[in-house]
Amino acid sequence: MAAAAVSESWKVVWVAFVVAAFGWGLGFYGPAVYLPTLHVTRDWSIATLSTAITAHYLLSAALIAGLPEAYRRFGVGRVTIAGAMLAGLGAIAWASAQQPWQLVPAVMLSGAGWAATSGAALNAMVAPWFDRDRPKAVSVAFNGASIGGILFAPLWMALISNFGLSLAALALAVAMIVVVCPLAHLHLKAPPVAAPATAAGAPSSRARLMRQRAFVTMSAAFALGLFAQIGLFAHLIARLAPDFGQGAAAAAISGITLCAILGRTLLGWTLGERNRRVATAANLTVQAMGSLLLAFGTGDVPLVLGCVAFGLGVGNLTSLPPLIAQREFRPADAGTVVALVVATNQAVFAFAPAIFGWLREMTESYIAAFCLAAVVQIAAALIVVAGGTDRC
Repeated sequence: MAAAAVSESWKVVWVAFVVAAFGWGLGFYGPAVYLPTLHVTRDWSIATLSTAITAHYLLSAALIAGLPEAYRRFGVGRVTIAGAMLAGLGAIAWASAQQPWQLVPAVMLSGAGWAATSGAALNAMVAPWFDRDRPKAVSVAFNGASIGGILFAPLWMALISNFGLSLAALALAVAMIVVVCPLAHLHLKAPPVAAPATAAGAPSSRARLMRQRAFVTMSAAFALGLFAQIGLFAHLIARLAPDFGQGAAAAAISGITLCAILGRTLLGWTLGERNRRVATAANLTVQAMGSLLLAFGTGDVPLVLGCVAFGLGVGNLTSLPPLIAQREFRPADAGTVVALVVATNQAVFAFAPAIFGWLREMTESYIAAFCLAAVVQIAAALIVVAGGTDRC
């Protein structure tokens, strides 16, 4: 690839990094902010708000499956611009809702915006520009999601405490639109014809892809892994607060996010030509060890070690599917495979917080819930290594 094309390819990566930061900041961390805030300010039930959040993820899962067709028809840049606008409008709609029924249009807007700025979208931006260096590029792009967690979670709370939810949502929505839309217009264009990852041949049908053993095992493994991860995340503060206190427990989330950046960066720069399914299994096994420490640990040392072990694998569960798809599927099919895997993941993990909460209520502790996370992670590790040879 010519020097100019190399320069532009890394600009695309950093644009994807910015999209990830805003996309996760509004589409992933936003619902976690809306729930307690609207519960207090509107006196709406947790059940009603939780149902709306589940609908947000399920709708986005359905739309993510159709992203490849949207990209082929409209282009990555235009779809990303639309996604930024929809995500911003969705945040405003959530914050402005005065009656529970108004959450319906809010969910429709935010779900569509999240679909166009989530993991499958990041892969579509970066993958056409890279082949050999794709692990590094994907690592950098997906680290934007972790930065979004570090920056946006406290930013949301600071803005809400000073200006209220409506103005906080308006400010962040405008910021996303103003920053993301020009970058997408300028840089999210078709790669040079000579780019090594340019797709050749007509794409396979979804039905054909979904029947392949490689797809089934990859999809099942990552859906299970993220089910455990999202369920554990949703209840981590409540689990740690009795030992650490509320403030330190909340700070542990930021620490885990920093570990996620470290783990993803290390994997991206060391993976090379190594077997990506084996790397995934190792990642899940380390997370399972962390889950068990969090389940049974008492005192600072085991709980901190549990947070670190769990955190080191957090980021890799979103960045590894595109890397496996690159090795095991034709370039013409890889984008569709990633979109279908991400859609399946969201459809499964949308129910994790409720199931973990139910186990907590039934057993009056988090031991059963966090042990479930560990069992699911080990099962996912076994499934992913049983599914293929990571062929080139």
